[in-house]
Amino acid sequence: MSGHCGRKKALIIIPAFNEEGSIPAVLDGLADPEISEIMDILVLNDGSVDATGDIVRDYGVTQITSPYNLGYGSGLQIGYKYAVRRGYEYVIQIDADGQHDICNIPALYKALNTPDENGEKPDIVIGSRFLEGSRCFKIPFGKRFAMKMFSVIILIVTGKKITDPTTGLQGLNRDAFEYYSGFNRFNAKYPDANMLIQMLLLGYRITEIPSVMHERRTGVSMHKGMIKPVVYMLHMGISILSVLFRIKILKIDKDKKDKRD
Repeated sequence: MSGHCGRKKALIIIPAFNEEGSIPAVLDGLADPEISEIMDILVLNDGSVDATGDIVRDYGVTQITSPYNLGYGSGLQIGYKYAVRRGYEYVIQIDADGQHDICNIPALYKALNTPDENGEKPDIVIGSRFLEGSRCFKIPFGKRFAMKMFSVIILIVTGKKITDPTTGLQGLNRDAFEYYSGFNRFNAKYPDANMLIQMLLLGYRITEIPSVMHERRTGVSMHKGMIKPVVYMLHMGISILSVLFRIKILKIDKDKKDKRD
């Protein structure tokens, strides 16, 4: 681990795997005083074999480097564990590929601190590409169809409408990321609709806000190619069934749900 965090209220966690072409612009944007004065930065270098680690080190932000690629979800969970141990109140997670505009970060933080009509603050805030006021690049039909399908599944299973169930742009309060940091509570590979279903069934409050996103200009998406999307869909289907079995049948963490109810 390199760098040092100054223990502010919020921690920005950035999973990165071979993102040497895009992460400099991301880190440059995070130097904005509106962000840097209240948030620390943690880059989770997930076994990159390019210059990602060297670039992050030059910026002087905290970096945790895995010796080999663990997977997107495992990287995030390392970040959650770090945030718990360092006493942060909030986590904002963004991708290292430059798709998530930096302007989303203050918006997520504000939403995490804004009570609803019942006086309750959200546990998780999602930056959605499909709400009025959002700005996003054109999404391929197949990916958009998968998003819609997962939205329908979430609505049927939980009764909650989530318009963008696959976005990695999220803000979490301590209760949410502390739960995620526990053993067997977070998907190591693809934490998307499966995790939203889990948290909703356990009584966590999830809300969405409009987001600004850009098309990836460098690097390779983890869903690129013919095989990876198929593997993703199969993995997600099995994971959703596993979540339902754990919570509905085995009643795992039922005490958590009862407490929140």
